[in-house]
This record gives sequence, structure tokens and C-alpha cells, in this order.
Amino acid sequence: MSGKPLYLGIATSTGDGRAGGQARSDDGLLDITLAIPKEMGGPGGATNPEQLFAAGWASCFHSALKAVAAQRKTKITESAVVAEVQVHPTPEGGFSLSAALHVELSGVDQAAADQLVEAAHAICPYSNATRGNIPVTVDATVA
Repeated sequence: MSGKPLYLGIATSTGDGRAGGQARSDDGLLDITLAIPKEMGGPGGATNPEQLFAAGWASCFHSALKAVAAQRKTKITESAVVAEVQVHPTPEGGFSLSAALHVELSGVDQAAADQLVEAAHAICPYSNATRGNIPVTVDATVA
């Protein structure tokens, strides 16, 4: 790591983790109960770590996209980032993740959209943290 950190996010998990536990940020702004999704044999009815990861990545990537567009003086009229995070069983009995980022934008042509998304993927901290660690696909759709 180089340079002084710009921000430190702190969250604590208590109780039974993803199986009905709690997750709270140190500032109290995030305070949620977790549940195992029905698709994984749980009761559902509450958020789960994969949804939280997807929400964080989608938001971060969207900010990176806006920053790249501003830097390049490219006007995007509307945009959204949909992050899909999947859980897969491993042969060893554990689990792994994969992800897909779908970027929807308007105001640019497909070539410009692809370039903006590629540049955003290069600077987004979530993209950098997962690069080479999990399978990730990124695509852009122009509306």
C-alpha cells in the first residue's frame, strides 16, 4: 500500500453471522440483521453478505464511472450499475464468489460506453481488490 489511507470503514458482525446475526458500522449508520437466503437453505427475509457486497461494489463502480466520465469531459445523461454476486460451492466443501457488473448508460455511443466502463473497472477499489481473485465480467449497455 502506498500513501496514507483516505478513509477507514469499520463494521462488526455479532451473533450467528449470516445466520441471523447482526452487522453494525462503528458510526451506527449501518445496523442490520442478516439471514441466509432461501436459495441456500435459509429462512431469507433479511439481507445477506452477498447483497451487501453487491451494493457496495455497484455504488463504488458507479462513482468510478462518473469520475472517469468527468475527467474525460464526457456527458452521460443517465447511468446505473447492477452488480451480481454469486456464491459457488467448491470441491473442498467451501465456497467461492463470482461477479458480473452490468453498466447501463445513455448519452454516449457503445464504443465510448465500453471505454468508460473499462476505465472505471481499472480504478474502482472493489474491482482492484477482486481482480485475479474471483471471476468478474463487466459489460455496458447503451440506452
